[in-house]
Amino acid sequence: MSDYRIKGETDEWEVVIGLEVHAQVTSNAKLFSGAATAFGAEPNTQVSLVDAAMPGMLPVPNRECIRQAVRTGMAIDAQINKWSRFDRKNYFYADLPQGYQISQLYHPLVGEGSLHIEADEKAGIAADKVIGIERIHVEQDAGKLMHDQHPTMSFVDLNRSGVALMEIVSKPDMRSPAEAGAYVRKLRAILRYVGSCDGNMEEGSMRADVNVSVRKPGDEFGTRTETKNVNSVRFVMQTIEYEAKRQVEVLEAGGTVDQETRLFNPDTGTTRTMRSKEDAHDYRYFPDPDLLPLELDDAFLAECRASLPELPDAKRARYLGLGISAYNADVLTAEVEHARWFDALLETGAEPKAAANWVTSELFGALNRLGKDIGDCPVTPAQAGELLGLVADGTISGTIAKQVFERMLETGDGAAAIVDREGLKQTSDTGAIEAEIAKVLAANADKVEQYKGGKEALFGFFVGQTMKAMQGKANPQVVNELLKKALS
Repeated sequence: MSDYRIKGETDEWEVVIGLEVHAQVTSNAKLFSGAATAFGAEPNTQVSLVDAAMPGMLPVPNRECIRQAVRTGMAIDAQINKWSRFDRKNYFYADLPQGYQISQLYHPLVGEGSLHIEADEKAGIAADKVIGIERIHVEQDAGKLMHDQHPTMSFVDLNRSGVALMEIVSKPDMRSPAEAGAYVRKLRAILRYVGSCDGNMEEGSMRADVNVSVRKPGDEFGTRTETKNVNSVRFVMQTIEYEAKRQVEVLEAGGTVDQETRLFNPDTGTTRTMRSKEDAHDYRYFPDPDLLPLELDDAFLAECRASLPELPDAKRARYLGLGISAYNADVLTAEVEHARWFDALLETGAEPKAAANWVTSELFGALNRLGKDIGDCPVTPAQAGELLGLVADGTISGTIAKQVFERMLETGDGAAAIVDREGLKQTSDTGAIEAEIAKVLAANADKVEQYKGGKEALFGFFVGQTMKAMQGKANPQVVNELLKKALS
């Protein structure tokens, strides 16, 4: 239960949120044509005769798009409908050459499922929560209108026309911007793990329609507004915050909230009316006469299920079982590329807990400093495994390992080669260590007396001085043992 409330002039209000996420299906061709789908192509260079609605052109379903949608449904434990149907959603717009969009309203490919979000006290999510998902239906994207290319004309780019989308419709189960943000992040992670959508919100391959209403806690649902095409997690949260406060102000002033479609302005963090309910379309849905219903057989469904990877929740549970902290498990599973890199590191035999600590601190810190992501990391999992192995077997200390890692980033060389070349091996030679300890204690006779007088915190000082004298190459465990002996 969320305790997020909008504090009005008269009372507290609860916000009710539902999201319709449009995710572009990962495929080399569009939903009903063979045209390409790559981002960034020159306008109108990826348009087939089907996409342009030339006379006599008939749509043919892309099996891969259907497969990806089914796999997505399975990843959220949803009902997969063996029988589904395409409908025509009729409306006129310049970027819709057919005069209708092929979608699925009444008989979607995927039925009810759910998504689990984790508690996050910092973000204001007090407990784990399950968000219901109503359906996933497959539909075509429309083209794009460009209004900034000419002083008096708008241009039409049909590259996106016919691109396959999954519309993932949540139930109105979210009660705060933080819950909605967590839902979008988790959904994006699942899509990227499955490989059914790249989740790139900046490029428009994943965007959300945000439905918001407010009510007195425990009352019936209020009238909702829908804010279209919000393209980042931060903007989704901003939309909810602004819309909820706006609606509360309207209601407390004695007005009524209009059921309408709105647009979000990222520059101001506000929403504005796009289309009122009086202007809302009657889409006149009816079954598409050019397409037979989709009928999925058991073999196809079995292949889809067998192709699913280990999903974020299962991977996180596995990491926790290996002794990795909850925080590190969350960080490592948030992005599929991070998890894959870490799994490759574990395959080298690296100790899981030490490896997780190293990746989340040293590796991610270095990548952030270099402005790189895990995909172009200068150090491979095998090289990292070699470095951690040298620490584990006592060849080098943790301090020296930091130096070696910096050399690896600079040169691309392996850890063992750097250690050998630069003479960085850790020494356990008791004679050499004892000699340095004797020098340290002789140079700090006053502190030795203080230590023997009960100031035991000085032990760390002696350890540090000895390690410094041996340029960090002494085995810390041996240093500790010999120092205790020398000071006794």
